[in-house]
Amino acid sequence: MTQPNPPQAPRPEWDRYSGVLRNLVMCNAFLAFALELAMLVFVAWWALALDDALWTRLLIAVAAVGALVVLWGAFASPKARVPLPAAGTVAVKALAFGAGAAALWGLGLSAAAIAFAVLAAANTAVTTYVRRPRPA
Repeated sequence: MTQPNPPQAPRPEWDRYSGVLRNLVMCNAFLAFALELAMLVFVAWWALALDDALWTRLLIAVAAVGALVVLWGAFASPKARVPLPAAGTVAVKALAFGAGAAALWGLGLSAAAIAFAVLAAANTAVTTYVRRPRPA
C-alpha cells in the first residue's frame, strides 16, 4: 500500500517570483512584519501613557495588545486560523493598523500616525496583490 502524502505547508509568497521581483516581495514581507510589531508597540505605548494608576495602564496595555494579537492571528496572518476572503483580511488589517495609527495620534504624534497609516496601507495593498490567486 502507498502512504498518503502529508499535507504541504503553504509556501511563502516570494516563492512564486524570481530575480529582483522576488527580492522586492521578500522586502515587503519583512516590512509587513516590522509594521505589525510597531503596531503592537504603539498601542502598548499609548496605554502606558494614560493618566491612570499603573496597574490600570498595565491591564489596558496587556488587554489591547492581546486583543490585537488574537485578532491578527485568527484572521490576518498568512497562516490564519479563520481564512477570510481578501476583502475581509484587508478589513481586519485596516482595523489593526488603524489602532496603531490612532495610538500614535493619541500620543500627540500626528505626523507619525499619518506616515504609519500610509505605509501600512501601501504595504497591505502590495501584500494583497502578491497573494492574489493566479490563474493556472
